[in-house]
Amino acid sequence: MASGNSDAPRRSLTATAVKLLVAGGFGVGKTTMVGSVSEVPPLRTEELITEASAGVDDLTGVERKTTTTVALDFGRITINPELILYLFGTPGQDRFWFMWDELADGALGAVVLADTRRLDSCFAAVDFFERRGLPFVVAVNCFDGAYRYGTEEVRAALDVDPTVPLLLCDARDRDSTKQVLITLMEHVMAVGELAASRF
Repeated sequence: MASGNSDAPRRSLTATAVKLLVAGGFGVGKTTMVGSVSEVPPLRTEELITEASAGVDDLTGVERKTTTTVALDFGRITINPELILYLFGTPGQDRFWFMWDELADGALGAVVLADTRRLDSCFAAVDFFERRGLPFVVAVNCFDGAYRYGTEEVRAALDVDPTVPLLLCDARDRDSTKQVLITLMEHVMAVGELAASRF
């Protein structure tokens, strides 16, 4: 009997599922990035920003933002029949950081999404993944109208190791997000090969 949806990606029964995180500060574009590349309607846990968050959430630089992720974003992309990526976007506000440990459990790598207008908003994510020893890449989301810094300028400002890939991206653009994920997977494999060579 034919499948009801012949356009759906076919997956092998032995496909490898990989969990990846998309992290960063409040309002840097994590929800947008997950949604731009997901082949399924992304799960979003966004709520309206209310007066109750005044004085709790720092809206500096994102004053026009009206919603916020309160738990996670979730999306999926099939790279090929043998490899499926599950994307988990973390909440960005300080008050939800307690969830990061749970979200990071079982993850193979992470994207730290950065906004050069508020670069300090991604320091916590860089520190979190460095402390956990989880491979990550830094993706600078190039917002319209923001000054375009070079990758080495951003690397110096963040003080990340030269082995950590750092690239510019547009979180709204599917191809740009795919390139970030490909770079992350290549980095995860390179870190794994390096670790294996030490034993």
